[in-house]
Amino acid sequence: MEAPNIPVKEDERLDRVNESILLLQKKDGLTFGTDAFLLASYVRPEPASCGVDLGSGTGILPLLLLARKKAAFLTAVEVQPSFAELIEKNATINGRQESIRVLPADLRELSAKDLGKEVDFVISNPPYLKANVGKMNRSDEKGIARHELSGDIFDFCAAADRLLKYGGRFYTVYHPERLADLMAALRENHLEPKRMTLVYPDEISKPCLVLTEAQKGAKSSLFITRPLFLYTLESRAGKARKLTKDAEAIYDTASFASFEK
Repeated sequence: MEAPNIPVKEDERLDRVNESILLLQKKDGLTFGTDAFLLASYVRPEPASCGVDLGSGTGILPLLLLARKKAAFLTAVEVQPSFAELIEKNATINGRQESIRVLPADLRELSAKDLGKEVDFVISNPPYLKANVGKMNRSDEKGIARHELSGDIFDFCAAADRLLKYGGRFYTVYHPERLADLMAALRENHLEPKRMTLVYPDEISKPCLVLTEAQKGAKSSLFITRPLFLYTLESRAGKARKLTKDAEAIYDTASFASFEK
């Protein structure tokens, strides 16, 4: 399928990504990567559900979830006006303008009243660098996406708590070095961790990502899956990167169902 004739600004690029999604991205912004795809794959399918994406960026997570019929409607919350506009464009380009609502808002001030109701699930790929840690990006937009300038992990969890119905689920992808902060923030906001997967580049590397699923108001019981190794060790020998069988299955199905058996 050929890409339609879409106006692209000088600071933008148009890519075709997973699920044949056409994605406008900012050249100097965060681009679509493994973390977003794995997070979307981690979400359990609920075809009639309504969800919220906190800090939506380009809107890729709602687009992936809708493409795989994991949800019926999503609200994309984005504090940066330029990215809120980008989400609107991406929804229209992919014919999802009726299924994605863009809400330009600060998640720290967001409540279920702003949505009209509590939702079934919340998903987020939050910034994992503290505001005063690490080198800031030249682009303020990229800095906000990477650093906790518009809310830290506690703020994201608190927003999820306010938006979710009782029993609703909160899905996140985060950095393993800050796992303790994430778990503390979840518990403090009535979100009980129920499933967790550590993601490694390969069998001899440190973990690079952690995926979590928490449930509002649930009892204590955490299922830790086996580790997910993305690439075979051959990839470290200068050869073309080759996905492991587990990673291949997840990329083929956009689901962790087979991985957890």
